[in-house]
Amino acid sequence: RRNGAQRSMPALMPTEYEGRITWLGRVAQRDASLAAEPLDAVDVTFAGVAGEEHAGLTRPSCSRVISQHPRGTEIRNARQFSVLSDEELTAIAATMGVARLEPSWLGASLVISGIPDLSHLPPSSRLQGPDGVTLVIDMENRPCHLPAKVIETHAPGFGARFKRAALGRRGVTAWVEREGRLALGQMLRLHIPDQPVWSELSRVRATLL
Repeated sequence: RRNGAQRSMPALMPTEYEGRITWLGRVAQRDASLAAEPLDAVDVTFAGVAGEEHAGLTRPSCSRVISQHPRGTEIRNARQFSVLSDEELTAIAATMGVARLEPSWLGASLVISGIPDLSHLPPSSRLQGPDGVTLVIDMENRPCHLPAKVIETHAPGFGARFKRAALGRRGVTAWVEREGRLALGQMLRLHIPDQPVWSELSRVRATLL
């Protein structure tokens, strides 16, 4: 009976943290520009957001997973959303020395405020809206040079500063677990996995540095 009770315990825990959606966007043609167009609301399907460059159930693999797959291999798309923190964007801008850093310049899908240290949320955490729409956090998003060109058009001389300033503050990537609707001003509750940190994590990471 005890074992049966343990197996039925939820694997995810709702937390007291909620994030308010302050910005929504869509990158229509990444080859043309990383810049995103702002939106008031989006209907989210299992494939992501219709018309979004990162939408789809699968995607070609990129440099982030080159140790696992040859570049261009079709893999499950866990990068349907680029989720950023309002507070972290402010910190990046301050480090760069610019007055502001618009989410559209970074190709953001979603910006939320109110969740501390968003870029380091545990993988497999959930962000859930009032209608049940649920995004699953895949992992921390790594800064790259691509936003520099867009930033440079709006803040000449500052684009090259982004990659270093955004280290550890670039947000997370996410994919859709449950369909629904996202809208500006909406609250998303954070749910985290009920799982301790792997005991070998620090040792393995030390051997790879």
